[in-house]
This record gives sequence, structure tokens and C-alpha cells, in this order.
Amino acid sequence: METRVLPFSDGAIAEAARLIRAGEPVAVPTETVYGLAADATNPKAVARIYEAKGRPSFNPLIVHVSSLEEARTLADLGPASLALASAHWPGPLTLVAPLRRDSGIASLVTAGLDTVGIRVPSHRAVQALIRAVGHPLAAPSANASGSISSTRAEHVLRSLGGRIGLVIDDGPCPGGIESTIVVEADGKLRLLRPGPITTGAEAESGPRIESPGQLASHYAPSKPLRLDATDAAADEYWIGFGPLAGQSNLSETGDLVQAAARLFDLLHRADRSQKPRIAVAPVPELGLGAAINDRLRRAAAPRQ
Repeated sequence: METRVLPFSDGAIAEAARLIRAGEPVAVPTETVYGLAADATNPKAVARIYEAKGRPSFNPLIVHVSSLEEARTLADLGPASLALASAHWPGPLTLVAPLRRDSGIASLVTAGLDTVGIRVPSHRAVQALIRAVGHPLAAPSANASGSISSTRAEHVLRSLGGRIGLVIDDGPCPGGIESTIVVEADGKLRLLRPGPITTGAEAESGPRIESPGQLASHYAPSKPLRLDATDAAADEYWIGFGPLAGQSNLSETGDLVQAAARLFDLLHRADRSQKPRIAVAPVPELGLGAAINDRLRRAAAPRQ
């Protein structure tokens, strides 16, 4: 299959919508990372997402919608979730909530769960695509399952080239790290995945998969990854942070927002280097640093 890349435009969105209505997945940028979008109401289309990514069937997909009003037609959002949505949507926040029986969402999207992860993205490209298709879009990150998430169109091509028909290129994603995921139960919020939005929810998850991004080995480069490295061996590509310069640096000034935006870019660069291993300097476990470290720990975990 030839993978075309079209710069963002009305014509590109129209072509992407045509492919999605025909049951094909399309890569599109969001404010977090590039997503691999398909019609969330079409089981065959959703299956093609899993096929293209090689994604484990028990790892559910996030559904993207255009507004809070649309989200409420798909899921039963509790009062705490509604307050979060009102404060942070559109934006990089995913809420896990009970799926409405009349939602029309394909069961493969939720991987057999009775809940669904849903969010309202703020990026112009994915918002335009949702409106053009007229259906909710299932859109996990546009990369092969378990590999580094894509923050540029070139990353998508490297990971999924030949597996999908179209990539909409609207430049690098401004956020560079996946959405915060929160679930409400008995009026209490639990944090399932840290991300750009701070919610005050407690970080707590059970043994079962409740949302995307909960596999122990995830976001992984093809090379062994060593964390909290204050120096590097001769065979390691060293990603620095702050004064620990490395061969490349998440943020020379120690800016965690900049580090989040650069994270996957630099992991891609390290993975393409001649060095057989990767080392990453310590990142403080504060604010956005918790989300960055969450991704790095999963990237460094033993493969499942």
C-alpha cells in the first residue's frame, strides 16, 4: 500500500474523510501526538487500526469527539467528570466513563469493557476531520503498537508507512505527550495515566487494563533503554536534561513542557543512531515530569 502525505487543507481533510467513511484509518495530528483515526462506529474500520498497529486486542482505544455535548451522547459522565470536562475540554484530557447502550460505538473500541475513554481534542486538523466524517473517531497514537509515539508526519511514515493510505501533515504536535486519563467511580477520581492536565485525581489502578497506555512495556524504542543516567557508556546514545547535556537534550533549561514536547522526537533520534543502546538523564518527578517518567519507565520495561 502506498502511504500518501498531504499538508493540512480543506481538500486534505475531505480526502481523509472519504477514506474513513470507506472504512480505512488515516493518520492525523492532535495537540498531543499524531493519531490513527477511524470511524468508531464501524467494527471493520476499528479492526484495521488494530491490524495496522499490531495492537493487543485487550488494550482499548480512545474515542475523539467534537464537543462535550457529543461526548454525553456516548458515555454517562458523572459530576466530577463533567466538572473536569468543562474545565479542560477541548484539550489533552481523556475521561473513562460507562458506555451508553445506544452509543453506536463498536465493541472492539472498548476491547470488551463496559466503559469508554473519550476526549474532545483541540487541534484544528482532528477537529476538522471529526466534523467532516460526522462520526466519533477512534484514534490511538499513529505508530506500531509498543513503539515510540509519533509527533511528526515523518515519524508516522517511518512506523506505519505501507500500512495506511494517508497522513495529514500539519507540522509537529505542540504538546508531544499523550493525554491525561482519569476515571470516576463512586464520585472519586482515579488517575489511570498521567499527562499534560493536572486533575488532583489519585494515581491508582487495578490489575486489569482499564484504559490505553497501561501496558507495562509501551512507548518502546527497539534498543535497550537505561534511565536516570548521569553519564553514558561508549555504546549508549545519551539523551540529556538540563545541565547533563548528552548527545541531545530534552531541555537545556530544565523546562518540563519543552521536555515533553521533545521526548518522542529524541527517542526516535536515539533509536536511529548508530549506538546499540540508549541512556536518558534523570527527569524530576514533578508536574509534567511525572508523565514523562511514566513514558520512560514503560519504554524501558521488559517486553511482554
